[in-house]
Amino acid sequence: MHALTGFSLVSLLSFGYLSWDWTKPSLVSDEPGEAGSEQPSTASPQPPHIIFILTDDQGFHDVGYHGSEIETPTLDRLAAEGVKLENYYIQPICTPSRSQLLTGRYQIHTGLQHSIIRPRQPNCLPLGLVTLPQKLQEAGYSTHMVGKWHLGFYRKECLPTRRGFDTFLGSLTGNVDYYSYDNCDGPGVCGFDLHEGESVAWELSGQYSTLLYAQRVSHILASHDPRRPLFLYVAFQAVHTPLQSPREYLYRYRAMGNVARRKYAAMVTCMDEAVRNITGALKRYGFYNNSRYGFYNNSVIIFSSDNGGQTFSGGSNWPLRGRKGTYWEGGVRGLGFVHSPLLKRKRRTSRALVHITDWYPTLVGLAGGTTSAADGLDGYDVWPAISEGRASPRTEILHNIDPLYNHAPRGSLEGGFGIWNTAVQAAIRVGEWKLLTGDPGYGDWIPPQTLATFPGSWWNLERMASARQAVWLFNISADPYERDDLAERRPDVVRALLARLADYNRTAVPVRYPAANPRAHPDFNGGAWGPWASEEEEEEEDPEEQEEDGRARGFSWGRRKKKCKICKLRSFFRKLNTRLMSHRI
Repeated sequence: MHALTGFSLVSLLSFGYLSWDWTKPSLVSDEPGEAGSEQPSTASPQPPHIIFILTDDQGFHDVGYHGSEIETPTLDRLAAEGVKLENYYIQPICTPSRSQLLTGRYQIHTGLQHSIIRPRQPNCLPLGLVTLPQKLQEAGYSTHMVGKWHLGFYRKECLPTRRGFDTFLGSLTGNVDYYSYDNCDGPGVCGFDLHEGESVAWELSGQYSTLLYAQRVSHILASHDPRRPLFLYVAFQAVHTPLQSPREYLYRYRAMGNVARRKYAAMVTCMDEAVRNITGALKRYGFYNNSRYGFYNNSVIIFSSDNGGQTFSGGSNWPLRGRKGTYWEGGVRGLGFVHSPLLKRKRRTSRALVHITDWYPTLVGLAGGTTSAADGLDGYDVWPAISEGRASPRTEILHNIDPLYNHAPRGSLEGGFGIWNTAVQAAIRVGEWKLLTGDPGYGDWIPPQTLATFPGSWWNLERMASARQAVWLFNISADPYERDDLAERRPDVVRALLARLADYNRTAVPVRYPAANPRAHPDFNGGAWGPWASEEEEEEEDPEEQEEDGRARGFSWGRRKKKCKICKLRSFFRKLNTRLMSHRI
């Protein structure tokens, strides 16, 4: 056990607290029909309109109803009137969360269990998988995506409009400037990344992405026939770095001493007002033939973060342990709520266990579609648990198994009772128990950094020494902050959870993490990021192995072409560089 010194939560949360500055104008105006509008509670005869809002790098602490000093009145109101998900899990970084949302599968079942998809990698969401929007299209839905994709684009077949979305406006990579939409994947490897459908949207440069995306959602709602069910996937770039915000929002937090936290807070509040703009449009549009069923009254709004907050860039996951990129609760416990007039039990907090893979079968079920065991899903339909307060069908979560991540020097097969090599990075939750092996990532408890010069002595009191172990066990129900490691006291539980990891690992597909391809450079694509590979080029690193595994799991990995000498050479260098790239990431 590490010696830890606690301090007052109340005093920490009071640092830098700032109220609204009501004298400054809002960049997003109030929408007509928000207040006092009639909201029939009668069930609608048609499938609901589904609006899924995903934020980027928003910390667990960074919402008003979790006690944050950051103002989020819209999110607070929507959550208070709906169902707050306080036992909700996501993945620790961008690509894994997005892939699991759109496929309903764990990373080990898509080959994306290591890191993210980099802009120059010939990799994307496996083409043989049926995505959530494709499934909803089969159910008669009109599907639209606005925002950040980050699921690969090296071939046109990987683009959002080829993966189930009727329209798309947003970025393909994971990190762009909020105004210029430039993104660099290394020194001198920079390009423009804002796309309308499959074309580069040069003309939209200069508009702040959060406001641009909210405006596009309003336009979609204004022109959509409400008699056809709608799926809107709004993946805000906010509040990922770079820390950029319109001046009006920064002014509200001018008294906050820490510059990074100030910019971050401004970005969160701007995003909150963008959500208000979207909900206002839902209430303003969608009425037909004197019907009282507008978009809002037959809608399900889901709000989710994609991973934990980045504490060195203004985010906060306090009082949880860890940050973005780690398998501590601060990296995988998500912000989430459901707001809908169709909920049977509203205005409550749900402790039902929910994972981001669950949205696939849940939303397909709401749409009137069906899923089966043959679909190979890892998610569950959790709508009865959310809407009616029933028990969750989910009892465990595989957070991940990453065989390429740096192996823990103190881990071994012997340390895992001969069941599991504890040097491998992995994390699993079964019931109230959570097990971590290998190197889970940065494991400090980091309070909100609101002061310009945070006391270094306080920081050090909550810092962990270098890890001298490779196995951790926590009772998450009793110890959500992961302060009491029970691994040595409960070897029986450790052994049982290691066996579950081994069971999951037997179903894993090979990792897909190819080396960067120089042909992806934006200079070869007119200065913009975009597809560069043709259909004739080899898609996988090891076609025979991938094809065999694909048959075992019941899906195709795409078209196969006859291998050529240059393909074999390229495959050799990909394999050679995979681990080197892994360490660099």
